[in-house]
Amino acid sequence: MKKSIYATALAATAALTLAACGDAPEDEPAGTDDTATSEETDGGDDAAAEEVDYQACLVSDAGGWDDQSFNQSAYEGLTQAEEELGIQTSEAESQSDSDFGPNVDAMVQQGCDLTIGVGFLLEDPIQDAAESNPDLSFALVDSTFADADGNPVELDNAKPIIFNTAEASYLAGYVAAGMSETGTVATFGGLPIPSVSIFMDGFVDGVAKYNEDNDADVQVLGWDKEAQDGAFSGGFEDQGQGQQLTEQFIAQGADIVMPVAGPVGLGAAAAAEEAGDVWIIGVDSDWYESTEYGDLVLTSVVKEIGAGVQDTIEQGVNGEFTSEPYVGDLENGGVSLAPFHDFEDQVPQELKDAVTELEEQIASGELEVETPNAP
Repeated sequence: MKKSIYATALAATAALTLAACGDAPEDEPAGTDDTATSEETDGGDDAAAEEVDYQACLVSDAGGWDDQSFNQSAYEGLTQAEEELGIQTSEAESQSDSDFGPNVDAMVQQGCDLTIGVGFLLEDPIQDAAESNPDLSFALVDSTFADADGNPVELDNAKPIIFNTAEASYLAGYVAAGMSETGTVATFGGLPIPSVSIFMDGFVDGVAKYNEDNDADVQVLGWDKEAQDGAFSGGFEDQGQGQQLTEQFIAQGADIVMPVAGPVGLGAAAAAEEAGDVWIIGVDSDWYESTEYGDLVLTSVVKEIGAGVQDTIEQGVNGEFTSEPYVGDLENGGVSLAPFHDFEDQVPQELKDAVTELEEQIASGELEVETPNAP
């Protein structure tokens, strides 16, 4: 059952000039042969928690566990839950879209109490598995569930783990506008799907707010929020696509770029490094900590996927699992703007104070960051 929004995203991607090429699928579900359990990994040493009879399982998007982005964050949440809760775990690393269904099925066949899919593109296999296995629990990072016509549906045994990243991206856009020396910044996505576009919406609105507050005219390349149209690399794997897009932005004068494309964003960082005078805003994790491009990272829009995964697993262990979505936002700390790190002394205090005030207004509800892609 393919949802109409997924088909729309793929059709839009096909029309783009930069289409990514995915890796060839493996003959069997990737990662299922390398399953790890708490019994196998602790080697009999002192465990962080008494072992409990509960198995939580995780299926990656095609970026893999070391994508320095959302897959890696989810995996860290799984391993943290294993250490602290004493559960057993299994995981399957997808190499391409064709692995999603088989990998989810493999988790079901293992009898996983909870199976979590990482990313919007796993919506169909997770939903199908949940509908076919009402006695098991499921969760999906970065998406809700829908029927064939795209209408929202609620499943008693499936929880969306979603994030209002527009709020933190709003702050990032404000910072980017305030720090740009050329008056031009840029953003691009991996695929035109809600969990990507929501970052870009917030970024554009943050730049607009800076322009309004400071009578400025900073331009944003790569995204038209009103039209919901912009630049996409065509996927989340081919770093060369991110490098090419960023080189185009740089040629048009952009000196700060926010890529929302998983590992493809590392290609954007490579282009910035080559240019020598361009900065990057990371997404999902704090790129200063998680990538080798820390000296180029002005800040990052952090999505606490690991915390959402761990919280969902803990609910299951305690017999408190529900279908109510986990929604991360600025108020509950589910999203945040990372520290400026090496740029701490370069960001003017006046700009820092303005961002702090905006953060407080958003968290309190005084200021609403509007986006058609809100969870």
